[in-house]
Amino acid sequence: MKDKFDVVVSGGGLTGVAAAVAAKRCGAKDVLLIERYGFLGGMATSGLVNPFMTYFKSKRPFTEENQLIFGIFQEILDELDKLGGLKNKAVFDAEIMKLVLNRMVQKAGVALLLHTFVEGIQKIGDNIIESVRVANKSGIYPIKGKIFIDCTGDADVAYLAGVPCKKGRDEDGFAQPMTMCFRVAGVDRRRMPSRDEINRLYREAVARGEIDNPREDVLFFDTIQPDVIHFNTTRIVMKDATDVEQLTQAELEVREQCWEMFCFLKKYISGFENAYFQVSASQIGVRESRRIVGRYILTKEDVLGGRKFDDSICYCAYNIDIHNPSGTGTVLEPLAEGDYYGIPYRSLLPLNVDNLLVAGRPISSTHEAHSSLRIMPTCTAMGQAAGTAAALAIKDEVLPYQVDAMKLRTQLRIDGAIR
Repeated sequence: MKDKFDVVVSGGGLTGVAAAVAAKRCGAKDVLLIERYGFLGGMATSGLVNPFMTYFKSKRPFTEENQLIFGIFQEILDELDKLGGLKNKAVFDAEIMKLVLNRMVQKAGVALLLHTFVEGIQKIGDNIIESVRVANKSGIYPIKGKIFIDCTGDADVAYLAGVPCKKGRDEDGFAQPMTMCFRVAGVDRRRMPSRDEINRLYREAVARGEIDNPREDVLFFDTIQPDVIHFNTTRIVMKDATDVEQLTQAELEVREQCWEMFCFLKKYISGFENAYFQVSASQIGVRESRRIVGRYILTKEDVLGGRKFDDSICYCAYNIDIHNPSGTGTVLEPLAEGDYYGIPYRSLLPLNVDNLLVAGRPISSTHEAHSSLRIMPTCTAMGQAAGTAAALAIKDEVLPYQVDAMKLRTQLRIDGAIR
């Protein structure tokens, strides 16, 4: 494989796939996508996160006239649907997702390195990345690029390059709790009690000391399979997802929580008598870790006020959704009905490093705004915008912060990403 590319994208989740594909389609000659696992998809596959949270205007029906995110995200939906891997515009099959993303990347002509992660940065002066140093089965070696896009979810490349970052809430630095999704199969759905009744029984078990999980309720969703229930109901608090020792401890604790929840279901919930633990995620789900400091910091007021920016590169209407970083409770603050807000291009542009873009949940925002923008549809849209911007920067021989935002928005419209 070559050792120099026009665009180097780190992180092969939905954000990174969209960034790499968009960069290649928009004219970047050589594009590389780096992913640490042996498959693509990020939290949608390795994290087993499901379903997609809303990509429609606030509190409005899931119709095309209310839809906010199109482009590459819509292509992914369409391909999932063709292969029988999509239900109700939100529930998807993670295995089919892996196949869809593989095909998309290959069709676009993006170079791909799986089982590879970035472990270092080489800079030219203070503000330009010359290369990322990667580690994989072949060794440790540099890969040069003109433009780099950080889609790692944890701002790993940005952090290594010296971009200022923040973590968690202002008062104590604690981030939203980590969680592990798991699935239970063989469920008799006809005999399941109501959601309210399940939560009543759960609270009673907590009161008796049978549940250590600090989460206040049982969160579960349908899947593609009729007898399989998807659970996202574990909670690991006050641990830093960017500290490997704390992350290791979180992985150990969360699998105990998964088993504890499964035993509760088997013991107390009708319809689960013959159920079995089908699968848990390959890794713990991280809601929040690092957030870069960029040229604009998106705020709670921007989100709830439905602010649209001149340089908006995508739109979102998901709630402020903060799972208590230190214990029980979840804060939900919805936007006004029919409203939505824009994510400015400036929030993808980190301070101190000029040939780097950051897309996905680590963009420049406050803890509160982050809780809304972190969802997969919005992150995919940010990825497409970042890849498009990188290609425009190379074409015009400028740095990402010098890309004309109006030109970027025009290209995103041409490509069907925004309307």
